[in-house]
Amino acid sequence: MRIALLAPAGVQSLDIVGPAEVFWEAARRLGDPSAYNVQLIAGSAGPVRGTGGLRFVADRHIFDPDEPIDTLLVGGDPSFATVDPAMVQWLRRRAGTVRRLGSVCTGVFLLAAAGLLDGKRVTTHWECATRLRNEYPKLNIDSDQIFIRDGNLFTTAGVTAGMDLALALVEEDHGRELALIVARYMVMFLKRPGGQSQFSAHLAAQMSGKSKIQQVQQYVLDNLTAPLSVDNLAERAGMSVRNFTRVFRQEMNMTPSEFVDAARLDAARLLLEDSAKSLQQVAIRCGFGNADGMRRAFVRNIGIGPGEYRLRFRSAWAPANHAPPSCPPTNRP
Repeated sequence: MRIALLAPAGVQSLDIVGPAEVFWEAARRLGDPSAYNVQLIAGSAGPVRGTGGLRFVADRHIFDPDEPIDTLLVGGDPSFATVDPAMVQWLRRRAGTVRRLGSVCTGVFLLAAAGLLDGKRVTTHWECATRLRNEYPKLNIDSDQIFIRDGNLFTTAGVTAGMDLALALVEEDHGRELALIVARYMVMFLKRPGGQSQFSAHLAAQMSGKSKIQQVQQYVLDNLTAPLSVDNLAERAGMSVRNFTRVFRQEMNMTPSEFVDAARLDAARLLLEDSAKSLQQVAIRCGFGNADGMRRAFVRNIGIGPGEYRLRFRSAWAPANHAPPSCPPTNRP
């Protein structure tokens, strides 16, 4: 099964190395090095410059005679340099000949430039979603997903999400057991919980360009236990509810209520990771009212409850009594 990784100049190195490592490990576990034949394809002869000071020696370039490709994944250039028109033409020609087509992170811009995504549901790195939406309005963009499948098309979020996608493709090809073995070896989740909304609400607050909106966001972050209804926040901004909601959404790509939820979740996650406070204490301190309300918010937004989140993500430097007493014995496999 030939996996082709298309690398534009300036490619994010992990867009290439991450998926390649997953496929290589799967083939190793199968005991068949040829189970996945991973090839790097470049836009021209010579080394491909990647991020982190790396250089890649490509197996082929787009001007070589065509060979059969099972799965074609396109890496992205985080600098958003000019799109190579020859690469765009090659993608248009080859897209219909492959079984699976996908992109990692900003590789979606190359697929979009080739006209291969119109009307498709796609994702990309959350930081790039607005630009993708503005430049390619015919796309149906969901910027919270780790990766999305639309037919035989796959698109992913930030750079490490390429490994999540590769693991999902291994599971599709060879079953859950092999994918789980590879995930355990590479210290990965077989399916990581939550979406890109796990990025910090504090970071999101810094992205706003409207002073009134910034003031309201800072108020939310500083007063998580206060009544934070849209009406209250609009009053604090000195705006009508309708106008406040419109401006907030325009600046943040989320509603005021979604920002409040994200801020409370962000604060709760930090306490769950780094403190020994009980779930009820965390819930009250972060404005959820009680542990049940916090659990519903976690499941709705992240996909797991706060207790399970703590088990998965608690800091190695957290207090010793942070772990619940029901942790399995250390001799369990």
